[in-house]
Amino acid sequence: MDLNRVQIFSQVVEQGSFTGAAKALGITKATVSRKIAELEADVGVQLLFRTTRALKLTEAGSSYYHRINKILQDLQSAEDLLSASQQDIKGNLKIISPIELGQLFLGRIFARFLAAYPNITIDAELTNRKVDVIEEGVDFLFQITEIHDPKLQSYSLVIASRQLMASPDYLKRHGTPKVPQDLMNHTAIKLQSAHINGGWRIFDGSQWLDLDPPAQLKVNNVTFAREAAIEGLGITAVPVIIAQDAITNQQLTPILEAFPMAQTKVTLSFPQRVYMPRKYIVFMEFLYAALIENWGDNVLEIPDFIHMESH
Repeated sequence: MDLNRVQIFSQVVEQGSFTGAAKALGITKATVSRKIAELEADVGVQLLFRTTRALKLTEAGSSYYHRINKILQDLQSAEDLLSASQQDIKGNLKIISPIELGQLFLGRIFARFLAAYPNITIDAELTNRKVDVIEEGVDFLFQITEIHDPKLQSYSLVIASRQLMASPDYLKRHGTPKVPQDLMNHTAIKLQSAHINGGWRIFDGSQWLDLDPPAQLKVNNVTFAREAAIEGLGITAVPVIIAQDAITNQQLTPILEAFPMAQTKVTLSFPQRVYMPRKYIVFMEFLYAALIENWGDNVLEIPDFIHMESH
């Protein structure tokens, strides 16, 4: 058995393309194609159907893939045990996060994690753009949205609780909305990005309403929206954690608190893999320890492989 070819085949299946496998393995697409052809010649059967639009397993390929999984997992377990015994956990992690989540929370977590694991490096990008995890070779993607991508393993971390709010000056000049429908007579400051549409979904006590009040300002940054609201431009809906200081200092006043908004989740995604690299596991264990320290029982999903007693 040529394990190199087997691992390349496994990556092609997991990534869904020769290009994705090449990026994940750090080799050329031509090398991937050649190794798959050699593997098929060795086993004497076609493992993959290739078209210009899709790549699918043959029946024989599917059976072969499921059989090699156990072999690869056992090999990785043996390697992980050796690595752990030598305390030699190393490598680079490419991580992408929404700007505000990175600024308010992840920066401190990353610093403590890297101090604990000096042989790991992190390339972090804070952005609100849409990200292609596979194409860009991303190890971990934090988002404030639901994830439904079969190529990714995703976990919901915590609820990103949002609240409508405005400055006392704005409410004095324009009045305070009493019911959700009143928002249509006010000026909105809307958050809008690749993952957030500008409208507001609110429960009026009997049904969910999708409201889209007029906006003089649309922006893709939560902090920017908060500051514009403090200046009295209009009503905005931002995560409570972003606005808590402004609320405490009476720069912003929560409104319509009896009418809940549809909430979103902070999610963590990474490429589907036959086995989890050791650097992934230690990063996630460290992250979840920090999440539980801050949010306790409000943490939504904890992977089975996470063991946090050491943190």
